[in-house]
Amino acid sequence: MRSRPVVAIDGPAGAGKSTVARGLSARLGYALVDTGALYRSVALAARRAGIDWDDADGVTAVAERLVASRSLSLVPDAAKGVRVLMDGADVSDDIRVADMSMGASRVSAFAGVRAALLDLQRIAGENGGVVLEGRDIGTVVFPDAEAKFFLTATPEVRARRRYDELVARGQAVDYAETLEEVKTRDRKDTMRDISPLRQADDAVVIDSTHRTVDQVVEEMARRVLSLGLGSK
Repeated sequence: MRSRPVVAIDGPAGAGKSTVARGLSARLGYALVDTGALYRSVALAARRAGIDWDDADGVTAVAERLVASRSLSLVPDAAKGVRVLMDGADVSDDIRVADMSMGASRVSAFAGVRAALLDLQRIAGENGGVVLEGRDIGTVVFPDAEAKFFLTATPEVRARRRYDELVARGQAVDYAETLEEVKTRDRKDTMRDISPLRQADDAVVIDSTHRTVDQVVEEMARRVLSLGLGSK
């Protein structure tokens, strides 16, 4: 039995998983693993290599190379929560553009890519005291996680959050297009054959539509601490 819990946060794009996971990890003193960043990195590496995101064999080879060569890693960062290093360079900002969100959804549909990154995720959290966020943490990566949450919000609110985030980074985006991208990704993530997005049976559902980040973080922290497995 782990002395500290694994905290799994799943949910659709734009629900606030990354922001909440960052706040929760800081609140509990836990490590943070942004699994979505790993898939975004594979999408970025594939693009840089001239490999189409629909090329299952090509994209899988990219993911396997990154893992085998230990060229992909998540590094704790006081400001960002985590920085993403790939092939010796910091790609934390490069993977956060709107296009990489769709790229992550497409490459994550391939069994080979998910298999390549699965062990990386499990190794990062196997000892507990970690917050992992993604699409299948509580159902596939850590089905035995001691604390599971499914964070959601309406598509309109999720699109607005994504839009505001991208605008703040200086990117030229359109809200209507962003909303359609969110709905498209929802369809792809929930209908794919491999590890589709779904709520774990034992996950606590938290709707963040009308709640602040701090409110969500505090509810999650309260539930995790109630397990009595320690916060440090």
